[in-house]
Amino acid sequence: MVTEQQSELSEAQIAVHWREEEYDFPPAGFVAQANAADPEIRTRFAEERFPECFTEYADLLSWDARWQTTLDTSNPPFWKWFVGGRLNASYNCVDRHLATDRNKAALVWVPEPEADGTVAVTYQELYRRVNEFAALLRDFGRLRAGDRVTFHLPMVPDLPVSMLACARLGVIHSQVFGGFSGGACGERIADSGSRVLVTMDGYYRNGELVDHKVKADEAVARAAELGQPVDTVLVWRRHRGQYASRAPMVTGRDVFVDEVLRDYRDAVVEPVSMPAEAPLFLMYTSGTTAQPKGCQHSTGGYLAYVTGTSKYYQDIHPNDTYWCMADIGWITGHSYIVYGPLSLGTTSVLYEGVPTYPDPGRPWRIAERLGVTIFHTAPTAIRMLRKLGPDEPRQHDHHFKHMTTVGEPIEPEVWRWYRDVVGKGEAVVVDTWWQTENGGFLGATLPALEPMKPGSCGPGVLGVYPVIYDEHGDVVPAGSGKAGNICIRNPWPGIFETIWGQPERFVQIYYEKYCRNPDSTDWRDWPYFAGDGAVQAADGYFRILGRVDDVINVAGHRLGTKELESASLTVEEVAEAAAVPVIDEVRGRAVEMYVSLKPGVTASEGIERKVAQAIDTHIGKIARPMHVWIVPDMPKTRSGKIMRRVIAAISNFGDVGDTTTLSNPEIVDSIRHHVQAEKLARGQTPRQLTPQEADEIRKFGNAE
Repeated sequence: MVTEQQSELSEAQIAVHWREEEYDFPPAGFVAQANAADPEIRTRFAEERFPECFTEYADLLSWDARWQTTLDTSNPPFWKWFVGGRLNASYNCVDRHLATDRNKAALVWVPEPEADGTVAVTYQELYRRVNEFAALLRDFGRLRAGDRVTFHLPMVPDLPVSMLACARLGVIHSQVFGGFSGGACGERIADSGSRVLVTMDGYYRNGELVDHKVKADEAVARAAELGQPVDTVLVWRRHRGQYASRAPMVTGRDVFVDEVLRDYRDAVVEPVSMPAEAPLFLMYTSGTTAQPKGCQHSTGGYLAYVTGTSKYYQDIHPNDTYWCMADIGWITGHSYIVYGPLSLGTTSVLYEGVPTYPDPGRPWRIAERLGVTIFHTAPTAIRMLRKLGPDEPRQHDHHFKHMTTVGEPIEPEVWRWYRDVVGKGEAVVVDTWWQTENGGFLGATLPALEPMKPGSCGPGVLGVYPVIYDEHGDVVPAGSGKAGNICIRNPWPGIFETIWGQPERFVQIYYEKYCRNPDSTDWRDWPYFAGDGAVQAADGYFRILGRVDDVINVAGHRLGTKELESASLTVEEVAEAAAVPVIDEVRGRAVEMYVSLKPGVTASEGIERKVAQAIDTHIGKIARPMHVWIVPDMPKTRSGKIMRRVIAAISNFGDVGDTTTLSNPEIVDSIRHHVQAEKLARGQTPRQLTPQEADEIRKFGNAE
């Protein structure tokens, strides 16, 4: 029975049962060479020096005209950074490196077929290719500064070339993740008002040449339905002179880029000098729960922020070989494959395909062969590699000085494998917290100056001042053991400027909740609401608990899914875990756990009991799962994230929705048959969900 006290728990109050982990200190060799080894750097970015502290980041760039105002707060919360300044992002990422590093590799592209040769694109070659494509976009595509163009491209060098060509012209680019459907691409085309689509005929994934051009027709049709015509589709070809798609080229609309480029060979396009606050690109959120949000990122503030954080938090030096194993279709790829590393003049690795193809040793072979020094990936990928090849890193002679984790909280057990096995105890690990809207890191440890703590992203990054509020806007003190909503008290240069075409939605989602005075122009009255739950330790380190929507309310106890999953992963046999809510007549909601096992481990009731016991031990009996389901694999997106809404729907005999865009849609029926048949055998009768319950399950795990 839910008590009155329990029923009055604030929405921000998530039960916290994490134990504080011990510090892990960086290797001495890393500290000796680090970009940020001077403790005074924290003083330089102290709050009393805000916002001028960020001139240190801006001074890493080449400006056509210096700014007059570092931060303009006259129209909150539509902050403007480095007002009066002018620059060009393409120039900063390419041209300015030619004098000293024209023959150095800017990009190293690794095709998925392992027999194919690696392609190195020098800064001189990148300059040539960017200029030629910029001339094509300007003259053939009739694009000018301020126009929008949509890309639907896979992980090939043509993607950063296309981005930098747009930036050269001041054209706003919008890259749609290559794994998204044509319909999803079309919706983003319509929202942005693009009339040019840049796509590719095909690319490799899991050993197959995927027909990608077929999605272009779907995208154009969907955009037309929404009132946005597309008059030009530019098609890059994966293999020179060959067409990899079955979809016909539409006369008068579709053209092969390589054929048109012949007219622009060796063209030179002067970079257009853009105001610092001019939009550089749009990055759409996934749109799983509502209309996708087009996050509008600026030129000067964004580029300064990703350059500064790449230098100090990624510790990128010009002589590093840096590999961020993300997709450029997400913000991580924009910030920490393209704009940040190239602005610093380093060598950035791109990999076309699946990291476990043809086997889970592939990343470590690539790292060894290319001499990668900095490795950057997501917990989803780390868990997958740990599951499929737990000992593979030991078979290869790679040596990282620095490893990043990004995208979601990482469980301490997985963190330790990452440090000990992937990093061989030689690398510093930087766990980061941030979002599509943020441009760059918000929470992380300065790798040479602040010790690591498994499962914790660390303090706020330089110049960023996080705070945890409860539902009433009161501060949740550090060390209290209580969770709340993590917010940022101040603007920072990487923050997005608005939601494209929806300024009211921008204010409503991110600022309205904790705004103290809507008439104020003082930034202190406009905290940024991130939508994530968190707890702050006494030492100031933050542990992110996941989206505030992704909690399971069991008899008034709001349990964070990440805690439940982390507890499950302490069981040696478990490789992956997902917690979902089940409608329960007595407790309101109950927990069900889905786990997949490491290779060679046989499913058993004993493992199910060990998972339940681990949750009992680490969290408490209130969190004991109603069922533990051992499944062969989890339903996952193309980017590797577990689709919790799908398994939540299965547990509740609900509608799983569209699963066609999953990387493994066939697993859904297998899980559904196993779970629902077992429930029926145990006498559990399916109950018709109310509309509110069905909506809750549909949204679970998909909060934007």
